[in-house]
Amino acid sequence: MPLVFRNLCLILLLAVAVFQPVVAHEHHDEMTEEEANAPTDAILWIHILLQAAIWGILFPIGMILGITRSRWHVPLQSTGFLLTIGGYILGHSHKGRQFLPSAHGKFASILFLPIAAQLLLGIYLKLHIHEKTLRPWAVRAHGVFGKAWPILGWVQMLFGALTYRSYCRGDNLGQCLAHYIMGSGFIAYATIMAIILLVGESWVRRSGRSPEWWDSWVIMLWGIVNTFTEHRGSIWSVKDMQHTILGVLWWAGGLLGIFLSRDNQRNVIPGVIIILTGWAMSEHAQALMISTKVHATFGYTLMLAGCTRIIEICFFVPKYSSEEDDDSTSNHTLAEHNPRLSPSIDASSSESAKAAASRSFRHLPPFVGHLQLLAQLCR
Repeated sequence: MPLVFRNLCLILLLAVAVFQPVVAHEHHDEMTEEEANAPTDAILWIHILLQAAIWGILFPIGMILGITRSRWHVPLQSTGFLLTIGGYILGHSHKGRQFLPSAHGKFASILFLPIAAQLLLGIYLKLHIHEKTLRPWAVRAHGVFGKAWPILGWVQMLFGALTYRSYCRGDNLGQCLAHYIMGSGFIAYATIMAIILLVGESWVRRSGRSPEWWDSWVIMLWGIVNTFTEHRGSIWSVKDMQHTILGVLWWAGGLLGIFLSRDNQRNVIPGVIIILTGWAMSEHAQALMISTKVHATFGYTLMLAGCTRIIEICFFVPKYSSEEDDDSTSNHTLAEHNPRLSPSIDASSSESAKAAASRSFRHLPPFVGHLQLLAQLCR
């Protein structure tokens, strides 16, 4: 039996063995003031730091190694699974400060389902059986579960922060959810756009759609989520209305952007939506002055980003070609195309190496690209 396969089986058996007795630990529905205000003990701190390192660093790195088919993918993810089980036990073994039942605890138990599924899929793939029938589907499922890991980790870490701070209960739940959902939405939007910009440009070209078509879909879908998750109960506050109106702005504007992006056309609707969102954020008054200043700064940043987007579309790249261009010519290249650094293919092999090196750093600013190029050529 291969060593990796045997290790994966041991991890699965260990997970089953420890899960049953640990899951029996329940948080109390009521706590005394002494339990709620007790100091955080070392075991809980180890649980927090360990799980944050696993789900925030280790698993995402393992996911990237899996995408690149690195031989370190299996050992790293196996280590992560083992440490996750240990962290789960620590989270139910701490003394000192106690907590009421929370989404963090419930979601921790739910996470064992994708963990078990991913382990079983990994073991199955290591067997290399059913190559023409079931294995291709198992590869796809394994990839979907693996790419969902950063999202699951982000949600669970947010739940953990909310549970530790204990400020998202009662009447504060609605506003707490609104801010965390909207903040996570901004992070997800930026991540998707960065991926499309840096590694997905060729795919976008092959799709026959302009970047704004995909951009508008993300905005519209998130607007639908935001519209129906920003209010709880029967009483509408001013902030509830502000958050919900932003959701309506996003799905309505996203729908308009999709319509205007037909036939591979570029449009400024996503940029306008970003500007309006930034303006709303800059005028979003808070109870604390520092919170108001943070919202204002974030709003001004969004407005500047929206203006930059509109300038790019109107003056620099008004049309988006669906044809695959050479790697040295990109609509989103920050560095200028320098003939001295990218000579023709008829040049000598040394010059061709310089051209290849310059293309490797085409997404970097000019001075950074030149420094990186110099370092590579001096090896």
